[in-house]
Amino acid sequence: MLVACAAPGGPRPAGDGGLVLADPYEDESLHPLMGYGEGGMSKIFDGLVTHDAQRRPRPALAAAVPVPSADGKTWTVRLRGGVTFHDGSSFGPEDVVATYRTLLDPKAASPVASSYRMLDEVRQAGADSVEFRLKHPYAPFAHKLALGIVPSEALDGGKLQASPFNGRPVGTGPYRFAEWRRGERLVLTANERYWGGAPRIKRLTVAFVPDDNTRAQRMRRGDFDGTVLPPALAGTFARTDGMTVYGHDSADYRGVMLPQKNPVTADPAIRRALNLAVDRNGMIRALLAGRGSPAFGPVPQVLREYADPGAVFRHDPAEAGRILDAAGWKAGSGGVRVRDGRPARFTLMYPADDSVRKALAGGFASDAGKVGVKVDLAGLGWDAIEPRMKRDALLMGGGTPLDPDLVAYGLLHSSQAEDGFNNPGSFRDGAVDGELDRARRATDQAARAGAYRAMQRRLMENPPWVFLVFLEHTYVLRGRWTGYRPVVDPHVHGVLGWGPWWNLEKWAPRG
Repeated sequence: MLVACAAPGGPRPAGDGGLVLADPYEDESLHPLMGYGEGGMSKIFDGLVTHDAQRRPRPALAAAVPVPSADGKTWTVRLRGGVTFHDGSSFGPEDVVATYRTLLDPKAASPVASSYRMLDEVRQAGADSVEFRLKHPYAPFAHKLALGIVPSEALDGGKLQASPFNGRPVGTGPYRFAEWRRGERLVLTANERYWGGAPRIKRLTVAFVPDDNTRAQRMRRGDFDGTVLPPALAGTFARTDGMTVYGHDSADYRGVMLPQKNPVTADPAIRRALNLAVDRNGMIRALLAGRGSPAFGPVPQVLREYADPGAVFRHDPAEAGRILDAAGWKAGSGGVRVRDGRPARFTLMYPADDSVRKALAGGFASDAGKVGVKVDLAGLGWDAIEPRMKRDALLMGGGTPLDPDLVAYGLLHSSQAEDGFNNPGSFRDGAVDGELDRARRATDQAARAGAYRAMQRRLMENPPWVFLVFLEHTYVLRGRWTGYRPVVDPHVHGVLGWGPWWNLEKWAPRG
């Protein structure tokens, strides 16, 4: 949604037909099997499928969107012809097979392998076809085929982390790798032989600027053509000449993960009470400049066919207090409740350089304190956060508008417990597991929707987290361009993914 537009102006002069964007995040690797561009929309790589503005799968390196066999366990993909990699080598089924077999190879140690556990085997099925065989039916498998395809020659059977491809990638996408100065910038140039047509913007430069205020100052100074900013900061550009502020709805949640191995947050009464104590709408107004919507679970409202509109927590601190009283958490000194000598107190971690998460963590701690639960805040780096996730709460983010399984299964299923950021709090609920399993294996759409709604109702009874908000992503763009189309964003890092620039290869300067 376009939320503010200033007087039109020309794009910032670059002298090379280029665009300069500023990004708060820098990837550790540019290898798809190491997680780069996992959600699709990478400018360097193509997957077998991509997505349109309505988030529907569309063919990319596939000649058509694949459909499953009658039993839902075999997906045959016919490939687009005439495609070449950036180095001039031909794209073919051997590259698809090598990419996915490496993904499944334990020796390669791909960090995204755990999200492909439904995949049993991939093989070439003809001169221009590849066949994927699944362990069980998996309805949203087409979305998993957005994974970037790597040339077979670049996959040597060793550990992916040691591959030189991490820093010098070769894909089939609309832009080719030119330069990466770590901690400073990434430069891409147009792929003039791109199967989808040569991009009109010939050079992309992404400057890495982690601090929100610094990015805003440099954007105002004219260093960048565009960037992402927190809502309140983006809003300060609304009346700036030649600038446009865009707001995108998203499926990107922020929520407080409550670990089951912490004796306070493991108590269902604490978790239910905190969900009632939190004023989500107040947070959105005060902390997000009104840009966002309340979150009560991992299924966003944009997935209307799966979301249960009745699965919500009202803001009711009085009821939260009654729940805690009934569970034996009695008023103690300093306003902190106590049960059996243990105070209702725990630590909430958040990434120290994320201003939005810091603000939300503070709002959550304030609301929790009003019902007698003390939350100690800890802004840390990820290296310090990850070893503590089993016992300390964490202000987490994630989400996708493509399919509920792509997020909910990893977050909530007991089989995913303590698998990195999959279910880091070891949440276990047999009813939730059952509905998640039923939903991912069902081939009937109504059955899938029913399973997800039942799961959401169960989460009201036994909440694993305190989901807070779905963010509105806000961007600032200088100049006038053709090609912009709004989308609903997932949770992705990097301006060269979704957001306004999801279809950048179709953009051109206006006049």
